[in-house]
Amino acid sequence: MTSKEKNSFLIFLLHFALTLSAYLVPFLINWKIAVPIFVLTIAQHAIFGRCLLNAKHGLSEEDGSTFYSELIERLGYQPNKKAIRFFVRKILYTSLTIVTLIWQVYLGNQPLLF
Repeated sequence: MTSKEKNSFLIFLLHFALTLSAYLVPFLINWKIAVPIFVLTIAQHAIFGRCLLNAKHGLSEEDGSTFYSELIERLGYQPNKKAIRFFVRKILYTSLTIVTLIWQVYLGNQPLLF
């Protein structure tokens, strides 16, 4: 494995960890930190039309691919890339923002970490 391939794989693992942790953020991190993170993620998709980390580990989005569709393909399935892209870019991070606000602000639960 070349140095470039190792670097690409490490960035892929970082992207995977960040993606996985997004689902825990509403319960772990204060909404004053979490909401801006989600808003920046949404803004990245709106402004650049892509996830900036995808290019760092060699994922081209020209065919509608996303990090999620790549993961599903690695599991041996052929997902509907456009549907996944729509869900991730338009619904997922907005929903996580709303869950964060409901859980912490409306229901008054404190984050587990900070």
